[in-house]
Amino acid sequence: MIIDDPATLAEVTAAFHAYEAALMANDIVVLDGLFWESPLALRYGVGERLYGTAEIQAFRKARPGGSPQRRIVRKSITTFGKDFATANIEFIREGGVATGRQSQCWVRLPEGWRITAAHISVQREFS
Repeated sequence: MIIDDPATLAEVTAAFHAYEAALMANDIVVLDGLFWESPLALRYGVGERLYGTAEIQAFRKARPGGSPQRRIVRKSITTFGKDFATANIEFIREGGVATGRQSQCWVRLPEGWRITAAHISVQREFS
């Protein structure tokens, strides 16, 4: 198995950046399109546990204003072979009110790279 094949890493990195840009712009169509459309997809958030595409999409539509703005301070993307990757970041929320982490599993599917599982946590709130 090849770890971090340059072409595969470039593809996943581009998909990751497209997701991050859509998240910061609250572009729900792009966000939904980059998640695996399946009842097996999952997203654990700061306060929610979402199982399947329908729950993930409903959460996004119901969240006024979208995700809190953030700045990535550390990023690690690793590919395993040509069809699987992980993307992990540490971030600071706008205004420095909290730090957090995000992990994503990306899989190459017939329709392209998709997130199959994600986990977001806030490490600490600043006072």
